[in-house]
Amino acid sequence: MEQKTMSIELREGSGKGVARKLRAQGVVPGVVYGKGIDPVSVKVAAKDLAAAIAGEGGVNSLITLAGGGSLSGSTVIVADMQRNPLRGDFLHVDFLRVSLDEKVKVHVPVVAVGTCAGVKEGGMLEVVTYSLDVECLPAAIPEAINVDVTNLAIGHTIHVSGLVLPAGVKVLNDPETPVVSIHGKAKEEAPAAE
Repeated sequence: MEQKTMSIELREGSGKGVARKLRAQGVVPGVVYGKGIDPVSVKVAAKDLAAAIAGEGGVNSLITLAGGGSLSGSTVIVADMQRNPLRGDFLHVDFLRVSLDEKVKVHVPVVAVGTCAGVKEGGMLEVVTYSLDVECLPAAIPEAINVDVTNLAIGHTIHVSGLVLPAGVKVLNDPETPVVSIHGKAKEEAPAAE
């Protein structure tokens, strides 16, 4: 996964009023935290944040911080992000500082890949679990967990235990958790002519 660089600045003050003023200037308030450091209030230009999480990896992208005093050069991932539900603009972002040689726990989306045999028979594909909790090294965080549904027939389900995972990735969800399934009735054969 490509590691991107993003400029940040240390942030003075806190509260709704300060946050509103920052957002009006196109700046997103945030915080950086992680193992061995106290939380640090930061601010980042909204356009820089959008660029850093765009493309492959999305919010699980590895980002190298530029600026921010002692945070400069730190590697982070987006741990949490709040967006305006109507306009979609950023309200607040939490960055988790990570070490490239220590495993992290993150949420990764599930993507159904292929055309199901069960759908061709009149069934309907249901994605039951939209994201999975995984543990891996930061550089091994997958963009998504792809689930091949090509051979899935009506009435069948793929569980966490049946997933094919990238090397070095461990799913933390219960192995019996359903991920995708096919619902519906199989086509009935026409009655034989008398």
